[in-house]
Amino acid sequence: MTAWQQDKADLSATEKRWVDKARAGDRLAFEKLYRSHCDRIHALCWRMCGGDRALAEDMVQEAFVRAWNKLELFKGDSKFGTWLHRVTVNVVLSDRRIRIKRLKREQAFSDDIERVQVGERNVFAGLRKDLEAAIAGLPERARTVLILYDVEGYQHQEIADMTGMAVGSSKAQLHRARKMVREVLQDSDSI
Repeated sequence: MTAWQQDKADLSATEKRWVDKARAGDRLAFEKLYRSHCDRIHALCWRMCGGDRALAEDMVQEAFVRAWNKLELFKGDSKFGTWLHRVTVNVVLSDRRIRIKRLKREQAFSDDIERVQVGERNVFAGLRKDLEAAIAGLPERARTVLILYDVEGYQHQEIADMTGMAVGSSKAQLHRARKMVREVLQDSDSI
């Protein structure tokens, strides 16, 4: 076994001990889990929230609260980080559904216009030239599929299961998102 493999095995065993202690109510052990995963979870939330930092921070907090409350459901069949990642995706998607329902009650939408707002700001306002800005400017469904498929590595069936959309819709949203990102990046290059 190489030194790298040994370090990885040691880290995995350490993380398993932290999980076991956290399940028993040890908050310090859970804090160690938090510290080892918070950056990755924040990056995921930030992307899924279209670059809205405040919303992403709320989602990170909610994801870790949910993980603490649901820790007994973690079976250990996968790495803790994988399970936490899935919990986080579910938290963000659930929040999005709630926000959309609230917005629909507050405003009448015409059937031909898709909602492209995150929080209180229009994600198409003030686009920057970089890729993150192009992704942040996507409609929520397209952005979600693009991030889950291209950035996080989920398959279309997994995305369909998480989001409640058909596999074909997931594929169509991915195609749409990639096309829109290319167009935004090409437009910004011509400026």
